[in-house]
Amino acid sequence: MAMRDNGTEQLIKDTAKRIFFAEGKTNATTQDIADAAGVTRTLVNYYFRSKDVLFKRVFDEAMIDTRNRFDEVLSAPLAFPKKVEKFIDVFYNEALKFPYKEAFMISEINSHEFALKQKEAPEALKIFLQDIKKEMDNGTIKKMKPMNFMLNLFSLMAYPLLTRPLFQRTFELTDTQYETLLKDRKKMILEILMP
Repeated sequence: MAMRDNGTEQLIKDTAKRIFFAEGKTNATTQDIADAAGVTRTLVNYYFRSKDVLFKRVFDEAMIDTRNRFDEVLSAPLAFPKKVEKFIDVFYNEALKFPYKEAFMISEINSHEFALKQKEAPEALKIFLQDIKKEMDNGTIKKMKPMNFMLNLFSLMAYPLLTRPLFQRTFELTDTQYETLLKDRKKMILEILMP
């Protein structure tokens, strides 16, 4: 049996990630991925057996990467407003690099029923929910269930990404114009959540 080349395998995953997350081509075929990576389709199939297997690997790694980035911020010893601000920065930096990642992940969860490996909430998220409750108890943010604060935060950040094609076409905005709108949203999100 031939030895696997981890560099080639990583190249294929990175190419698939770029195609799915940066270009939004979720219907790309293994041939499209092979062509973009500069390898043969046979080689893609050698490493991943099928597009579904490749999708699953890219999805799993994206979930782990996202969780790790968020956990680092949520567990950082920062004042609550700075922590939320940093969280938004991390989210939007990733979103500008991979504008279709959120849509891809939601679509894959819905259509392929990809299960999250971690059933229990990460420790960093539990700590952040406690931080939210403390801020509410101190009167610095409106009282609600801490999970609703998280839902509001993600809604304010993610909705413009999920509806990006619609808004860009409706308002005839270029990618640069839309990305400027996203960057401007950070201040607004902070003002909405922490008036």
